[in-house]
Amino acid sequence: MAPEKNSDGLDNYAFTVDGVDHFCELPENKKESDGFSERGDRNKLAYCVTDIPPWYLCIFLGIQHYLTAFGGIIAIPLILSQGLCLQHDGLTQSHLISTIFFVSGVCTLLQVTFGVRLPILQGGTFTLLSPTMALLSMPEWTCPAWTQNASLVNTTSPEFIHVWQSRMQMLQGSIMVGSLFQVLVGFSGLIGLFMRFIGPLTIAPTISLIGLSLFDSAGMNAGHHWGISAMTTCLIVIFSQYLRHIAIPVPKYSRAKKFHTTRIFIFQILPVLLGITLSWLICYLLTIYNVLPSDPDKYGYLARTDIKGDVTGKAPWFRFPYPGQWGVPSVSLAGVFGILAGVISSMIESVGDYHACARLSGAPPPPRHAINRGIGIEGIGCLLAGAWGTGNGTTSYSENVGALGITKVGSRMVIVASGFIMIIMGMFGKIGAIFTTIPTPVIGGMFLVMFGVITAAGISNLQIKV
Repeated sequence: MAPEKNSDGLDNYAFTVDGVDHFCELPENKKESDGFSERGDRNKLAYCVTDIPPWYLCIFLGIQHYLTAFGGIIAIPLILSQGLCLQHDGLTQSHLISTIFFVSGVCTLLQVTFGVRLPILQGGTFTLLSPTMALLSMPEWTCPAWTQNASLVNTTSPEFIHVWQSRMQMLQGSIMVGSLFQVLVGFSGLIGLFMRFIGPLTIAPTISLIGLSLFDSAGMNAGHHWGISAMTTCLIVIFSQYLRHIAIPVPKYSRAKKFHTTRIFIFQILPVLLGITLSWLICYLLTIYNVLPSDPDKYGYLARTDIKGDVTGKAPWFRFPYPGQWGVPSVSLAGVFGILAGVISSMIESVGDYHACARLSGAPPPPRHAINRGIGIEGIGCLLAGAWGTGNGTTSYSENVGALGITKVGSRMVIVASGFIMIIMGMFGKIGAIFTTIPTPVIGGMFLVMFGVITAAGISNLQIKV
C-alpha cells in the first residue's frame, strides 16, 4: 500500500515536485467556487515549473533573464576594480566580467538541477561587496598612489600585476573559507534554526547598511560628470516608475496567427539596461562631436567613450576562465569574518527569494529540506566563485524572481537555458571588453539607483509580519 501523501503536496519536492506534472494555477487567484475570476485567468501561468517550452522560446526567455541580471552582475566587478587598483586596467576588468558571468552560469545550473530546483537564477551578491570594500580599504591593502594615475600605470609590469593579484588572492581565500560556513548551514539543516532567531529587525538594518556603505563608490564615479550621472539616474527612474505600464508592440510568429504583433512591457523588464544604453549612446555622440573634453586633466574627460577603445581590440575572442587563474588563494582572518557577515545576509535574502519564486512559478512553497539544499548549493557556488576568482560570491537574484511574474513563464528549463547562455557569454572575451567601455559617470548614475534600491529593500523588511 502506497504511503499517504501530505495535503501540502511537498513529499517529493526534492526532484519531482510531488510527481505532479505542473502547477499552473496561482492559488491566491482561485475562487471558493468553481473556476477562476477574470483576474485569475489573466494571471494564469503560460508554462509551469516542470513544463518545457519549445527550444527556441527557451533561448529567447533565457536571454531575457540574462539581460535582467546584466546590470547587477557587471556592477560588481566594476566596483571591485577600484579596491583592486584596476580602475585603469580595462583589459583585466573585462576578464573579471567574463569570469563572473561564467561562474554565475555554472552556479545557476547547479541550483536548478541539484539545489532548490526552482527556476531561480544565481549571480554575484552585493551583500559581500560591503565587507570586501571595507577590507580593501584597510591600511595594508590600500592601493599605492601611483596606481591612481593612469599615466603612471603599466598594466603589464610585474609590480602592477602583483599589486592587484595579491589583493584578489586574499579575497579568494577569504570567500572560500567563509563559504564553507554556508555549506555547513545548508546541508546540516541549521538554516531553520537560524531563521527562528533572525527577524525583520535584524534583516532591515543589515541590508540597508550594505546599500548605504556603497554610496561612497557611487559618488566617486558620478562625480566625474554629474550631468551624465544625473541623466542616467533619471532615465532609469523614468523607465522603471513612469513608463513601466506602457507596452511596446513587437513582431511575433505562431502557427495559429502566423506573423503578428504582441505587446511587451519592455520598460518594466529592462529599465537598467535601457537607461545605461541610452546614456552610453549620448556619451558616444558627445565624444565624436568633441563636446566632451579630450584633456585628461579636465572635468568630464571620463565621460568619453574612446578612453578604453583599445580594450576591445586587445581582448581575446575566446577565453576560458579556470580556477586559480589569478594565483594561489591566501586567507585573511579579518577577511573571513567580514565575508561571514555577508554570507549570513545572503542566506536570509535567499530564503525569501525561494518562497517568492515558488509562488510565481506555480509550485508549492518549498519544504525545509529543499531550502537546506538550496542554501548548501549556494555555499558551493560561493566556493566555486572564490576558486575561479570573481572577487565575490553567489546568491539568488530577486530581479529574476520578479521577471517570472511579468512573463508568466515559470519553467525551470528557461533558467537552464539562461545558465548555458551565461557560460557561453563568459567565454567570449570581446563581450566582457565591451562592457568595460561604459563611461565612468554612466556607471555612477546606475550605482546611485541600484544602491538606493538595496537600501530601500532592507527597510521594506520592516513590513514583514512576525
